[in-house]
Amino acid sequence: MEQSIRTQPPGPRRRPPNGAAGAAVPGPGRAPETTGAPAAPSSRLRPVAGPPPAGRPATPRLRLRLPLRGRSGAPLYGRRRTGRPTRLTAVGTGVVAVLATLAVAGLDRLLFDGLGWLFGVGYLVVCFQLAVRVRYADLLAAPISGPIAFALALLLLGPVSSAGVTAQVVALATGLALRAGWLFAGTGLAALIVLARFVAQRRIHRSR
Repeated sequence: MEQSIRTQPPGPRRRPPNGAAGAAVPGPGRAPETTGAPAAPSSRLRPVAGPPPAGRPATPRLRLRLPLRGRSGAPLYGRRRTGRPTRLTAVGTGVVAVLATLAVAGLDRLLFDGLGWLFGVGYLVVCFQLAVRVRYADLLAAPISGPIAFALALLLLGPVSSAGVTAQVVALATGLALRAGWLFAGTGLAALIVLARFVAQRRIHRSR
């Protein structure tokens, strides 16, 4: 049919001989009409910017703000994040031990003008927290950092009879001897917790 249309001379076009009135040939500026084909569904997406099409009222655009999500898929706000407590490294364990022990020693000296039972109880709490919060790869840092922080607190805040290096050493040795019970109790507590964590972790690895 296309060959017969192309070979026709200019003039009024003839209808096809088969009598199909609906099969009209589209003109150059007219889109082809498909008969019997379902209309393509209109897209539901709207342009983000630009004027609305003619003949249609402007519709307000709705913007949905989705909450940010972390790696686990839980929203970062609107809900408290839960999980394992933060673990301390070896350096972090030493820093926390020194700062916490000095703070307790300073509070005890400020309130009672010396290093007494408050300093000892605070040292026990510090050793317990260090042993619980240190990570598995640095378990030995907890029982080592405690005695170092204890001796440093006695050296800086302990009572000294006279000035000089010798007097400082004697005061430190005397303070350690008088408070050996608190020192051994805190260090032993940290060592027991670290040992229990080590054994429990080894059992978990063996069970796997």
